[in-house]
Amino acid sequence: MANDEDRGFLDEMSDVVPLKREPRAAARGRVAARRDASLEQRRAAAEQGPPRDRNTLSEDGIAPLDAWYVLEFKRPGVQNGVFRKLRQGKYDSEARLDMHRMSASIARRELFDFIEESHLLGLRTVMVIHGKGQTSAEKERCSLLKGCTDQWLRELDIVQAFHSAQPQHGGTGAVYVLLRKSEQKKRENRERINKGRVPIDQV
Repeated sequence: MANDEDRGFLDEMSDVVPLKREPRAAARGRVAARRDASLEQRRAAAEQGPPRDRNTLSEDGIAPLDAWYVLEFKRPGVQNGVFRKLRQGKYDSEARLDMHRMSASIARRELFDFIEESHLLGLRTVMVIHGKGQTSAEKERCSLLKGCTDQWLRELDIVQAFHSAQPQHGGTGAVYVLLRKSEQKKRENRERINKGRVPIDQV
Protein backbone atom coordinates (compact mmCIF):
# COMPACT_ATOMS: atom_id res chain seq x y z
CA MET A 1 0.00 0.00 0.00
CA ALA A 2 2.76 2.35 0.91
CA ASN A 3 4.41 1.64 -2.44
CA ASP A 4 1.20 2.55 -4.30
CA GLU A 5 1.01 5.83 -2.39
CA ASP A 6 4.66 6.62 -3.21
CA ARG A 7 4.08 5.86 -6.86
CA GLY A 8 0.96 8.05 -6.90
CA PHE A 9 2.81 10.93 -5.29
CA LEU A 10 5.67 10.64 -7.76
CA ASP A 11 3.22 10.56 -10.68
CA GLU A 12 1.52 13.73 -9.41
CA MET A 13 4.87 15.54 -9.01
CA SER A 14 6.43 14.40 -12.27
CA ASP A 15 5.78 17.71 -14.14
CA VAL A 16 6.93 20.00 -11.31
CA VAL A 17 10.11 21.98 -12.18
CA PRO A 18 12.44 22.86 -9.26
CA LEU A 19 13.05 26.62 -8.62
CA LYS A 20 16.43 27.87 -9.85
CA ARG A 21 18.62 29.62 -7.31
CA GLU A 22 22.28 30.19 -6.83
CA PRO A 23 23.91 28.01 -4.25
CA ARG A 24 24.38 29.67 -0.89
CA ALA A 25 28.05 28.85 -0.96
CA ALA A 26 28.50 31.15 -4.00
CA ALA A 27 26.75 34.00 -2.18
CA ARG A 28 28.99 33.52 0.79
CA GLY A 29 31.94 33.55 -1.59
CA ARG A 30 30.96 36.96 -3.01
CA VAL A 31 30.50 38.43 0.45
CA ALA A 32 33.84 37.01 1.49
CA ALA A 33 35.47 38.49 -1.63
CA ARG A 34 34.04 41.93 -0.85
CA ARG A 35 35.16 41.60 2.74
CA ASP A 36 38.67 40.60 1.60
CA ALA A 37 38.85 43.56 -0.81
CA SER A 38 37.73 45.93 1.94
CA LEU A 39 40.33 44.48 4.28
CA GLU A 40 43.06 44.95 1.65
CA GLN A 41 42.03 48.60 1.17
CA ARG A 42 42.16 49.22 4.92
CA ARG A 43 45.58 47.58 5.14
CA ALA A 44 46.90 49.69 2.22
CA ALA A 45 45.58 52.89 3.84
CA ALA A 46 47.19 51.94 7.15
CA GLU A 47 50.53 51.31 5.43
CA GLN A 48 50.41 54.71 3.71
CA GLY A 49 49.86 56.44 7.02
CA PRO A 50 48.09 59.79 7.48
CA PRO A 51 47.68 62.11 4.43
CA ARG A 52 50.89 64.00 3.66
CA ASP A 53 50.80 67.71 4.48
CA ARG A 54 51.38 69.69 1.25
CA ASN A 55 52.19 72.81 3.25
CA THR A 56 55.91 73.44 2.76
CA LEU A 57 56.13 76.68 4.75
CA SER A 58 58.77 76.95 7.49
CA GLU A 59 57.65 76.22 11.02
CA ASP A 60 60.66 77.18 13.14
CA GLY A 61 63.46 79.69 13.34
CA ILE A 62 61.53 82.73 12.08
CA ALA A 63 62.55 86.04 13.67
CA PRO A 64 59.92 88.63 14.69
CA LEU A 65 59.92 91.98 12.86
CA ASP A 66 59.29 95.46 14.20
CA ALA A 67 55.74 96.75 13.75
CA TRP A 68 56.98 99.66 11.60
CA TYR A 69 59.34 97.64 9.40
CA VAL A 70 58.36 97.85 5.71
CA LEU A 71 58.05 94.51 3.92
CA GLU A 72 59.11 94.43 0.28
CA PHE A 73 60.04 91.67 -2.14
CA LYS A 74 60.17 91.33 -5.94
CA ARG A 75 61.16 88.30 -7.99
CA PRO A 76 63.39 88.71 -11.04
CA GLY A 77 61.23 89.36 -14.11
CA VAL A 78 58.58 91.46 -12.35
CA GLN A 79 58.49 94.81 -14.14
CA ASN A 80 59.46 97.86 -12.10
CA GLY A 81 56.30 99.67 -13.17
CA VAL A 82 54.15 96.77 -11.95
CA PHE A 83 55.97 96.66 -8.62
CA ARG A 84 55.64 100.45 -8.22
CA LYS A 85 51.86 100.25 -8.75
CA LEU A 86 51.66 97.38 -6.25
CA ARG A 87 53.65 99.38 -3.69
CA GLN A 88 51.41 102.42 -4.19
CA GLY A 89 48.25 100.35 -3.69
CA LYS A 90 46.97 101.03 -7.21
CA TYR A 91 45.82 97.46 -7.74
CA ASP A 92 42.53 96.50 -6.11
CA SER A 93 42.89 93.62 -3.65
CA GLU A 94 40.61 90.87 -4.90
CA ALA A 95 40.67 88.97 -1.59
CA ARG A 96 42.12 89.41 1.89
CA LEU A 97 43.23 87.26 4.77
CA ASP A 98 43.10 88.73 8.28
CA MET A 99 45.46 86.87 10.62
CA HIS A 100 44.77 89.01 13.71
CA ARG A 101 44.71 86.91 16.89
CA MET A 102 45.91 83.78 15.09
CA SER A 103 48.69 81.64 16.48
CA ALA A 104 51.68 81.10 14.20
CA SER A 105 50.69 77.48 13.50
CA ILE A 106 47.15 78.45 12.47
CA ALA A 107 48.42 81.43 10.45
CA ARG A 108 50.82 79.11 8.61
CA ARG A 109 47.97 76.86 7.50
CA GLU A 110 45.61 79.75 6.68
CA LEU A 111 48.17 81.68 4.64
CA PHE A 112 49.17 78.61 2.60
CA ASP A 113 45.53 77.73 1.83
CA PHE A 114 44.62 81.37 1.10
CA ILE A 115 47.43 81.92 -1.42
CA GLU A 116 46.86 78.56 -3.11
CA GLU A 117 43.10 79.06 -3.41
CA SER A 118 43.52 82.65 -4.65
CA HIS A 119 45.84 81.42 -7.40
CA LEU A 120 43.45 78.63 -8.41
CA LEU A 121 40.67 81.22 -8.70
CA GLY A 122 42.84 83.32 -10.99
CA LEU A 123 43.27 86.25 -8.58
CA ARG A 124 46.31 88.46 -9.16
CA THR A 125 46.42 90.88 -6.21
CA VAL A 126 45.44 89.97 -2.65
CA MET A 127 46.09 91.39 0.81
CA VAL A 128 47.38 89.72 3.96
CA ILE A 129 46.77 91.51 7.27
CA HIS A 130 49.24 90.47 9.97
CA GLY A 131 48.62 93.45 12.27
CA LYS A 132 50.83 95.84 14.25
CA GLY A 133 49.43 95.29 17.73
CA GLN A 134 48.12 97.84 20.22
CA THR A 135 48.98 96.24 23.55
CA SER A 136 52.39 94.80 24.43
CA ALA A 137 51.02 91.23 24.20
CA GLU A 138 49.49 91.95 20.79
CA LYS A 139 52.70 93.59 19.58
CA GLU A 140 54.68 90.48 20.45
CA ARG A 141 52.29 88.22 18.54
CA CYS A 142 51.94 90.60 15.56
CA SER A 143 55.68 91.10 15.23
CA LEU A 144 56.06 87.32 15.04
CA LEU A 145 53.26 87.03 12.47
CA LYS A 146 54.89 89.82 10.48
CA GLY A 147 58.19 87.94 10.43
CA CYS A 148 56.34 84.77 9.44
CA THR A 149 54.48 86.57 6.65
CA ASP A 150 57.73 87.96 5.26
CA GLN A 151 59.35 84.50 5.32
CA TRP A 152 56.38 82.47 4.11
CA LEU A 153 55.50 84.66 1.13
CA ARG A 154 59.09 84.38 -0.12
CA GLU A 155 58.84 80.58 0.06
CA LEU A 156 55.79 80.38 -2.22
CA ASP A 157 56.65 80.30 -5.94
CA ILE A 158 53.14 81.55 -6.73
CA VAL A 159 54.02 84.88 -5.06
CA GLN A 160 55.71 87.24 -7.52
CA ALA A 161 56.04 90.29 -5.27
CA PHE A 162 54.75 91.88 -2.06
CA HIS A 163 54.97 95.21 -0.26
CA SER A 164 53.63 96.73 2.95
CA ALA A 165 50.32 98.49 2.39
CA GLN A 166 49.52 102.19 2.17
CA PRO A 167 48.25 103.85 5.39
CA GLN A 168 44.61 103.76 4.24
CA HIS A 169 44.89 99.99 3.78
CA GLY A 170 46.57 99.16 7.08
CA GLY A 171 50.10 100.49 6.55
CA THR A 172 52.86 98.28 7.93
CA GLY A 173 50.25 96.03 9.50
CA ALA A 174 49.25 94.62 6.11
CA VAL A 175 50.87 93.62 2.85
CA TYR A 176 49.86 93.69 -0.82
CA VAL A 177 50.67 90.41 -2.60
CA LEU A 178 51.05 89.95 -6.36
CA LEU A 179 50.40 86.40 -7.56
CA ARG A 180 51.57 84.64 -10.69
CA LYS A 181 48.98 84.27 -13.44
CA SER A 182 47.17 80.96 -13.34
CA GLU A 183 47.21 78.72 -16.42
CA GLN A 184 43.51 79.49 -16.93
CA LYS A 185 44.20 83.24 -16.98
CA LYS A 186 47.09 82.74 -19.39
CA ARG A 187 44.78 80.83 -21.76
CA GLU A 188 42.12 83.53 -21.50
CA ASN A 189 44.69 86.22 -22.31
CA ARG A 190 45.95 84.28 -25.34
CA GLU A 191 42.40 83.78 -26.59
CA ARG A 192 41.61 87.48 -26.12
CA ILE A 193 44.78 88.54 -27.96
CA ASN A 194 44.19 86.09 -30.82
CA LYS A 195 40.48 86.90 -31.16
CA GLY A 196 39.77 88.44 -34.53
CA ARG A 197 43.23 87.76 -35.93
CA VAL A 198 43.22 86.19 -39.39
CA PRO A 199 45.66 83.31 -39.95
CA ILE A 200 48.44 84.16 -42.43
CA ASP A 201 47.42 81.37 -44.82
CA GLN A 202 43.96 82.97 -45.16
CA VAL A 203 45.23 86.44 -46.05
